[in-house]
Amino acid sequence: MQEITLHNPLDMHLHLREGEMLKNIIDFTTSQFCGAVVMPNLTTPITTTKLALQYKQEILQNSKDKNFMPFIALYITDTLDEEELVLARNNGLKILKLYPKGATTNSQNGLDEILTPRTLKIFEIAQKLGFILSIHGESNGFCLDREYEFGKIFAKIAQTFPKLKIIIEHMSDYRSIDLLETYENIYATLTLHHITMTLDDILGAGLRPHHFCKPILKTPKDRDMLLNLALQAHPKVSFGSDSAPHLEKNKLKDNAPGGIFSAPMILCALADLFEKHGKLENLQAFVSDNAKQIYNITNLKSKEIKLQRKHAWIPTQIKLIQNNLIPLNNGTMVEWSPI
Repeated sequence: MQEITLHNPLDMHLHLREGEMLKNIIDFTTSQFCGAVVMPNLTTPITTTKLALQYKQEILQNSKDKNFMPFIALYITDTLDEEELVLARNNGLKILKLYPKGATTNSQNGLDEILTPRTLKIFEIAQKLGFILSIHGESNGFCLDREYEFGKIFAKIAQTFPKLKIIIEHMSDYRSIDLLETYENIYATLTLHHITMTLDDILGAGLRPHHFCKPILKTPKDRDMLLNLALQAHPKVSFGSDSAPHLEKNKLKDNAPGGIFSAPMILCALADLFEKHGKLENLQAFVSDNAKQIYNITNLKSKEIKLQRKHAWIPTQIKLIQNNLIPLNNGTMVEWSPI
């Protein structure tokens, strides 16, 4: 039976939520990955070093794998200052997360304007201290053009702060690829859903709210060009699931939140995808090696994930006390399974 071994898989964009939700979902990730960049858009956003360290402790306390390494991103707000940034770096934090206000779940504390003197000063200090700037890059324009329209802001930050590493989070628009090629300091994460799905998967056969995410799924050309980046394990991209759980009852409401819960069986699904396209040998770089290089990660506890070519099923639903979670590709079969 065919087997593959993945060394130190990393998820560079993850939502673990908090409280009971975190307890219920964390092991879907920690059973597959040795570390993850965990997003700070909680009910009380992670805006200080103290909150980040408390959140890290909550994650570790609830994970069966105590060697799992959460990299907590610090939420950029108008109140962030140099003193807090220095404290954060001294405590091992290395990633800042920028949300335009209203762009996604719990982004009401984000920034109304991006290129203000105060924000530019934060970027200047971040560059000096060696932070990585991760950005949910969307304008307030037409939904299919929001990432593209934000491109000029990515370009301006990259030009002004050439030593500051900038991550286009969950890149969804093929037009953003030019930014990777043009600016040495711009990188990107890619999700499974943006490299395998299109707007048709939300609307083409009736409304499917569990496929609604931000940035929204786009065109076949966007999907195919981003998929090619992943399959080639382009050195400037790494895997970030953007797994974002929302209760089924909330996804079925009017004004449903954006977010796809993709964590269950996601490495098996990626192995399926890469094998289908004859690129299984590049999966290791996409889910680990590139990220270690981009984010300068050196202190991982070694973890091997072994997969075998054997049918397995993605759960139809994850039952919680409050309600259910519906995983991406729920109820479908994958050709790979964990050993």
